[in-house]
Amino acid sequence: MDVFYSALSEFRRRKFEDCINHCTQILEKSPYDQAAWTLKMKALTAQVMVDDIEVEEEGIADSVLNETMATTARPGTSFKNPTVLQSLALGAQRPKTNTGRPVSGVVRPGTIGSRGTLEQALRTPRSASSARPATAQSGRAIRLGTASMLTQSEGPFIQLSRLNLAKYASTKAVSKPLFQYIFYHENDILRAMDLVVEAMKVCDQKDWWWRLQHGKCYYIFGMMRDAETELRAALKLLPTLEVFLWLTRIYIRLDQPVTALDLCRTALQIFKDEVTLLTDIARIFEGINNIPLSVKYYREILHQDAMNVEAVACIAVHYFYSDQPELALRFYRRLLQMGVYNAELFNNLGLCCFYAQQYDMVVSCFERALSLAENENAADVWYNISHIAILENGSPRHNQARSILELASK
Repeated sequence: MDVFYSALSEFRRRKFEDCINHCTQILEKSPYDQAAWTLKMKALTAQVMVDDIEVEEEGIADSVLNETMATTARPGTSFKNPTVLQSLALGAQRPKTNTGRPVSGVVRPGTIGSRGTLEQALRTPRSASSARPATAQSGRAIRLGTASMLTQSEGPFIQLSRLNLAKYASTKAVSKPLFQYIFYHENDILRAMDLVVEAMKVCDQKDWWWRLQHGKCYYIFGMMRDAETELRAALKLLPTLEVFLWLTRIYIRLDQPVTALDLCRTALQIFKDEVTLLTDIARIFEGINNIPLSVKYYREILHQDAMNVEAVACIAVHYFYSDQPELALRFYRRLLQMGVYNAELFNNLGLCCFYAQQYDMVVSCFERALSLAENENAADVWYNISHIAILENGSPRHNQARSILELASK
């Protein structure tokens, strides 16, 4: 028992490797110890478990291979046909991604745009279980699917093919950890759905948690309408924040931003001032190019969570492209005080200092940005330095700018 209590203590302190070792010692002596078996299963799951509520980036294979009902949606009702606000003269100068969406303050899924062409997407390697091109979801599945073999050198911890799923589904203390292990660690979505079906028979389909997991499995299989049905049923049983967020994710995937906004507003009536819901609303408004409302909700986020990096960065971007670099500089300095330290931040700081005429800080910011930059973002830093050389007052250095641009192109 002392070894089990030590393993339990390690699990609570998130020292999962030590917890797994202690559970392995117990199972070597008592292979049928269900408590140690369940605890080891939960520790293995916690090592690879990710926040799957965040919307993942939709690749070009997703957008082309998935069918769309309405090809010419009204402005403001689709991410592919965003609203054009004529009153914002400066808003039109804000740079857009390949899909026409405005560049956001932070890099997050769905805001970079699809790179490349359909031919490049179709030439990408297929997965071992599907001939379909690797999409955003299948790429994540391939990454998670290797976790089981990396954790145990002699093979997977549980032989899923030998499990009697109906037996384990009737045991409440084991069924849910077992589902999470199959879903996140082994990434066997089909077998996880089989377990969900058996568990729903036991609870007579009146457990909101199992209805939610059923909807998640449908979502991964690309069956959005079936996933919506399951999540709506879970919402009737118990309105929880996770169900609302998953439903919002489905409507975003179905390119229905208006429905997603209505759902988020309904959820806010139950979960007042919830930062996650406010973030989804701000992202959706930004996706349909309604920048003023997006900034409004980002400000509300800062009222609830003053350390929200995404809200601070997006408001700073808004001020910069609204020709107010002094205000943008204050927000970027706030990010620096919060511990954000990367090339992108110093690049933005250098630009804000230049346009705010604080020339004494420009060179040092770009030097720091270059020292932190990697091959992927070094070209962006050199590109901005070339513009500063061109826009320099008094004597523009065109030859030097040309040399910098040649360096950025390499």
